[in-house]
Amino acid sequence: MNILITGCCGHIGSYVAENIYKIKKVKKTYLVDNLKSNSFSSLFNSKKRNNLSFFLLDLNDRKSLNKFKNIDIIIHCASMTNAEKSFGKKKEMFQNNLNCFNTVLNYCKKNKTKLIHLSSTSIYGKQTDLVDENCEKKYIKPQSPYAKIKLIEEKILKMNNSKIKYNTFRFGTIAGVSSGIRFHTAVNKFCFNASINQPIEVYKTALNQYRPYLSLSDAFRVFQFCIEKNFFENDIYNVLTDNCTVKQIINKIKKFKKNIKVKLVNTAIMNQLSYHVDGTKLKKKGLRLTGNLNKDIKDTLKLLSNI
Repeated sequence: MNILITGCCGHIGSYVAENIYKIKKVKKTYLVDNLKSNSFSSLFNSKKRNNLSFFLLDLNDRKSLNKFKNIDIIIHCASMTNAEKSFGKKKEMFQNNLNCFNTVLNYCKKNKTKLIHLSSTSIYGKQTDLVDENCEKKYIKPQSPYAKIKLIEEKILKMNNSKIKYNTFRFGTIAGVSSGIRFHTAVNKFCFNASINQPIEVYKTALNQYRPYLSLSDAFRVFQFCIEKNFFENDIYNVLTDNCTVKQIINKIKKFKKNIKVKLVNTAIMNQLSYHVDGTKLKKKGLRLTGNLNKDIKDTLKLLSNI
C-alpha cells in the first residue's frame, strides 16, 4: 500500500511520517510539503525503515500531485493552521487552504484514492453541555477563519460523496512532541511560556471553560485504524483524548513546573464559549484512544528543560 502525506513537516504530519513504519500494510510513503513554515528539521535523520520519499511541492498548484501514481490513501495535513493569526490573514488563509484542499480532492476523485481529511472541533461554538457530530446547526459556530474553512471543506466533501471514499476527523487541540512541533496551540504555548518563566496568558473568563484536547499518539491511532481496517465511511467523527478546562491544563503543567505565572488578557481568538465534545461515535466503531495529556505535557517541557 502506498500512502501520501501532505503537510508532512507540520506538527501532525511529521509525527505520522516518524511512526508510519508501525503500520505494516504501508510499503511506501510519499511526503509533500512546501516548507513555507521553514520546518526543515522535520526531515532530519529520517529512518530507512520508514521508506519515505520527500517532494518539495506547493498544493496551490493544482497539477502538483499529477506525478504520483498508485497512491492508495492521502492523509491531508497541509494547511495554514494558526487560528489566532488567521484573523489578520483571512484572505490568504482562505485562498491557500481551499486551493490545497481542492488539489487533493481532485486528485483523489481522478485516481480513486481514499482520503483522510482533518477538520477541527473548533467548528463548534455554541454554549452547551455536550456537542456531537449530529448536533443542531445552531451549535456549529466557528470562531476563526481557520475553523470556517474547515467547515467549508466538510461541506465540499459531502457534495462529492458519491465520487470519493473518505473520512473527516474533527481533531481537538493537539498536544505532544514531534519533529515538526509548533507552539501556537494552547498546550504547547503554555508549556513554552512556563519553560522560559514567562506568564501563561489566559482570556479573562477562560480559566474554567472546557475545550477538547488530542494527544498526537491518539491522532496517529486514528490514521492507523483507517489504514489497517480499511475504515472509510464518508462520515464525520470527533477525535479527542479528553475535555479539559484551561485551569486543568495549567494544573497538569504545574505537576512538572511548579512556579507558573498566569496573566489574564483580552484576545481576539479566545471566546466566552465553553463546551464538551463527545467522541463516542468513533469509539463505537472499535477505536479506543489511550493518549495521556500528562505525558504529552511532560515530554514537551522536557524539550525545553535546559533553558
